[in-house]
Formats: sequence, structure tokens, C-alpha cells
Amino acid sequence: MPKYGRIDPRMMAKLMKEMSKAMEMLKGVSDVIITLEDRKIIISKPQQVLKMSIGGQQVFQIVGGYIEETSLEEEIEIPEEDVQLVAAQAGVSLDIARQALIETKGDLAQAILLLKQQKTK
Repeated sequence: MPKYGRIDPRMMAKLMKEMSKAMEMLKGVSDVIITLEDRKIIISKPQQVLKMSIGGQQVFQIVGGYIEETSLEEEIEIPEEDVQLVAAQAGVSLDIARQALIETKGDLAQAILLLKQQKTK
């Protein structure tokens, strides 16, 4: 009767040696950032980051850390001149103008129209 599940100790030692060559523990990692189409996932202070080479591919394993997700829309850069122009044209505060520009992804005309429509309601 064949013995299933039994592994030759020499073969196991060889496999373990090969696996250890293919793995690298990354030290000093402060953040891991995964950028998706609509958001970012930021893993701060991970407890462990392991890099493995498997079948010619690089595989990363991240353990622990603080996870924060942010929308990419929140990260749009709005020049201060644009904020001032929208505020003046729509007759609103700088904060309201900035929020309208973020909402319209930086489109000046659309932000002004949006704010004027809100004022008439």
C-alpha cells in the first residue's frame, strides 16, 4: 500500500532552502500605498512586509499596520487663484469656493454655475 503524505526529509530540507532564497523580509517599511482608479489604500507602520519570488513573479505579503483609505477626488490640487476667482464670481467665501472646485474636479466654470444655482434655491 503506498504511503501518502510522507515527505523525504532530504527533499524537505532542499525545499526549505529554496524557499528561504526566494523570500526577503523588508526592513524599515513605514508605509505601503496601493493606488486604485478611484482611491488609495495606505497601510502605515506595517508589522511585517515579506517579498517573495514565486514562479518568476514578485509577491508581497503585508501584515498588520494602520489602514486608511482616501478618495482620489480629495487629493485634487486647486490653485489659490482659482479659489479666489470662483469666490469672487459666485459671491461666496473662499472655503465654499474651494469645496465647489473639489466637487467639480477643478472645473472653474462648472464650480461657478454650481454655486450660483445653489444661491438661487
